[in-house]
Amino acid sequence: MSELLKRKNVLRVQNFLNKFDEKIKLIVLDNSAKTANDAANSLKKAVGSIVKSLLFKNYYNNNEYYLCLISGDKFLSINKLSQIIGEKTIKANAEECKKNTGFSIGGISPVAHINNPKFIFIDESLNRFNTVYAAAGHHHVVFGIKYTDLIKLSEGSVVDISE
Repeated sequence: MSELLKRKNVLRVQNFLNKFDEKIKLIVLDNSAKTANDAANSLKKAVGSIVKSLLFKNYYNNNEYYLCLISGDKFLSINKLSQIIGEKTIKANAEECKKNTGFSIGGISPVAHINNPKFIFIDESLNRFNTVYAAAGHHHVVFGIKYTDLIKLSEGSVVDISE
């Protein structure tokens, strides 16, 4: 077993996934998946099937965080997200991501956060793929999951947040 699968953050994700479906397996990549393109190349999958987990916060209330899951070939629209929230939102920095999710940028999982975000939003553009691939707590570890199961697992709301 790869040493990566023994890391605390990766184990936290695996345990969370096991409670949902023990058939979901972690995939250790030879190359980094810090970007959606890197992950797609490593997996030999379409970049759009890679889930980017992006953390945003309420501009006026720094304690309100929102996790946005968006297709790897799309960009998030801060205007659309702000309209959904009803408040101005800004991207969380690397330190805030680590503090609030427990994961570093490039390895932020859609699940198993140390502090749950106020909301999880899933961009509807991911529905083009039956199976999507998301980070599992480290930038060399991902998991594949059916798009419909990602919605159930994350308890996210499907919205239009891409440009």
